[in-house]
Amino acid sequence: MAFENEKDHPEVSPSQFEMNYKYSPALIAADRIQLYKLLCRQVAQSMDMTASFLPKPITGINGSGMHINISISKNGENIFYDGDGEHNMSEFGHRFIKRILHSAEDLCLTLNASVNAYRRLDPKFEAPNEIAASSVDRSSMVRIPFAGKNGQRIEVRSVGPDSNPYLLIYSLLRTGLEGPEPDPNAPKPKRIRKRILPGNIYDAIACHRRSVWLKEVMGESSHQKYLELKEMCAHRCPRELGDRIKRAEIMFHHEVTNQMLWNRF
Repeated sequence: MAFENEKDHPEVSPSQFEMNYKYSPALIAADRIQLYKLLCRQVAQSMDMTASFLPKPITGINGSGMHINISISKNGENIFYDGDGEHNMSEFGHRFIKRILHSAEDLCLTLNASVNAYRRLDPKFEAPNEIAASSVDRSSMVRIPFAGKNGQRIEVRSVGPDSNPYLLIYSLLRTGLEGPEPDPNAPKPKRIRKRILPGNIYDAIACHRRSVWLKEVMGESSHQKYLELKEMCAHRCPRELGDRIKRAEIMFHHEVTNQMLWNRF
């Protein structure tokens, strides 16, 4: 498949597996995500099984995520690395993280693009829904793995496996490199409030709609069309999802459309 699988293993839930492949430039990484899904579905189909990339195909157990590891290199050097920095992370890397966290609510609809994805964002099932960065806290949306010079990176964990990898990676890179930052002169609150990602697609759509930054990233026309698509998906599903996966979550889940197209190859 033209890329190297670093490791794969069973995950916590039944019939759930994790696959990790070697790093690559951003566009190639997005291509490989799509290629893997295509081949995985075809192999499963040949064995009379179904490969699902729904974030929460079964309630009551852990859902499925798609963790995105990012590092930035310049002139062949990993500029996220600083041996004297906190968690071995450079000041550039910390600013990259701050920008992503600052725009996290706005980015949520890009990271979690379907109605079903918001079932997964439940901290009871190890889902990272807290807008924070940590090296150890599993509820934080960004993890900072402790690594050496070549491996220093960030891991964005609040991503559904049904998101568009091209839009996702592009938006994360643009935001981390050029996005708005918290105002350093803003008065510090007396009480620190825990920030949480939107808990349903309607709140995520509202955050996405009012984001001036994402209009710049996507262009106003694409931004509006993306919102219209997500609103159509949301309105076709029950507003109160309940304890059982609804047929509409799968019928109008955009991954199914992609699968139908891919099967015509």
